[in-house]
Amino acid sequence: MLQDIFAAIPLGIFLAFLLGPVFFVLLETAAIKGFRAALCFDLGVIIADIVFLSIAYFSTNKLLTSIKDDPALFIFGGAILATYGTITYVKEKKALPKTEGVEVRKLKKSDVLGLMVKGFLLNFVNIGVLGFWLGLIIVFGPQLKMDPDRLLVFFSTVLLTYFVIDLLKILLAKKLNHKLTPKRIYVFKKAISILIIVFGAILISRGLFPSELEQLEHQMENIMPEKSK
Repeated sequence: MLQDIFAAIPLGIFLAFLLGPVFFVLLETAAIKGFRAALCFDLGVIIADIVFLSIAYFSTNKLLTSIKDDPALFIFGGAILATYGTITYVKEKKALPKTEGVEVRKLKKSDVLGLMVKGFLLNFVNIGVLGFWLGLIIVFGPQLKMDPDRLLVFFSTVLLTYFVIDLLKILLAKKLNHKLTPKRIYVFKKAISILIIVFGAILISRGLFPSELEQLEHQMENIMPEKSK
């Protein structure tokens, strides 16, 4: 069991630093709304990961492969991300920052559920996250002999490590609180919206042009070894 735990920790650290929309929105939430808000958002993200893991574990390999490579899911998830980012960008563009009387927003009790749902949906629509968990199941499942107890320990450790690293990120981002002027908050939130739109566009392109992107990835793989010589 200890060997499984030590193998899972690096994966949890890697997952915590994946530069997806969740990464940036978590930092934004921590810096602007505080620790509790970011914690609620992150719990929603973790719940979505648990749902993905359940899908990966209880489905057959054939079904997993078809879901993983279905272009329609990439397009659907990318469209949702791009739409969310666009709406957020337009909303922030209209809310021009004031020079006086603006305070960093504090979490209200009524916001807790909303933040958890936001974290869940933002993670759940990203089909790349499903691919990540599918890959872990396919690679590490046979090594763990598909033993339910070992799989539970392994993936619990991955998620726990991921959560602990997220807590550290939240604490570091919260220290930016006193440096956030209304203008900086405005620019920061606009930049996050643009990043989400970009991630959405990438997912849509993977659905529309899967073969072209696969060829490009192979070309990049062939170029990288040549440069390292």
